[in-house]
Amino acid sequence: MKRITGLLFLFFIAFTSCNKENTTEQPTLKRALPERTKPKNYTYSYLNTKEMNLDSLGTKEMDILLAVNRMDETHLKKTDSILVPTDLTGDLEFYLPFPFEVKALDSIKKIIFFSYPSESFATYEYGILTHVGPTNMGKETAITPTGLFYTNWKAEETTSTVNDEWLLKWNFNVANNLGVGFHQYELPGFPASHSCMRLREKDAKMLFDFAEQWVLENDDKVKIKGTPVIIFGKYDFNAPKPWFALKNDPEALKITEEELETVLTPHLEDIKKEEKIRDEYQAQQG
Repeated sequence: MKRITGLLFLFFIAFTSCNKENTTEQPTLKRALPERTKPKNYTYSYLNTKEMNLDSLGTKEMDILLAVNRMDETHLKKTDSILVPTDLTGDLEFYLPFPFEVKALDSIKKIIFFSYPSESFATYEYGILTHVGPTNMGKETAITPTGLFYTNWKAEETTSTVNDEWLLKWNFNVANNLGVGFHQYELPGFPASHSCMRLREKDAKMLFDFAEQWVLENDDKVKIKGTPVIIFGKYDFNAPKPWFALKNDPEALKITEEELETVLTPHLEDIKKEEKIRDEYQAQQG
C-alpha cells in the first residue's frame, strides 16, 4: 500500500524495572494527520449526464463522481442523472462520510470498516484514516452479514461460489463458511451483490495488498487471524438511496468519531487480543 508521508513514526523506548527484570520495548506513537485539500464548497446538485462532458474530467474528478454515486464508470455514463458536488477540487476523503481520526484506534495497526447504509468503506492505521472508497454490498435477498470479521485467504482471481461463471478479481474472503468477502465487480450504484462487498478495481487491489491473510494450524483450525474488518449498519431498501440526501444536507451521511467508536467498542478487546497474537507470531518468525 502507498504510504502517507507524516502518518506516524514509531519510537521504541526500553524500560528497565528497579529490580533489573527483563527489558521490554514499548512503542510510542507520534501521529500526524496527512495534509488534504478541502473543497471550498460542499453543495450538491443533480445533473443530466447527457449534458455533461464526462470524458473531459480528470482522474481525480471522475473518482469523486464515482464515489459520490457509488458507481463504476460504465454505470455512471449509462445513468440519466447523477449527484454532482459543486466543487470537485477537494480530496476524496471529504466526499465520503468517515472521520479522519479515531483516537480509540491509536494502538491498532490496521483495520477496515464497511458502512452498509452509506455504501462506503475506510481503512485506518493507528487511528488515522488512510483510504476511502465506494462499495455495493448485499441486496435485500442476500444481506451482507454485519459485525467483526477478519481477513482470511485471498486470490487475485477466483470464481463465485454462487455462480461459477462470475469471475471475482482481487478477492479477499472474510467469512469462510459463508463465502463472503470483498472483491472487484461492477458497481451499479446500489446494494446488488450476493452478500459480498463489491469494489472498484483500484480499491480492490489496494485492500488486497493492505490486509493480511490468516495462518492456519491445520485444515480445521485458524492459528493467526488476519486484519480486522467491521461491517456495520443497516440499509433501508424501501427508501431512496441515502446519498441523495446530500443535495439538501451535505452532512447527511457523516459518521462522527464518536459514532464509529460506538461501533468499535464491543469488538476492541478481541481486536487487540488477536493483534497481540499475530505480533508474537511474527516476532518468532523473525
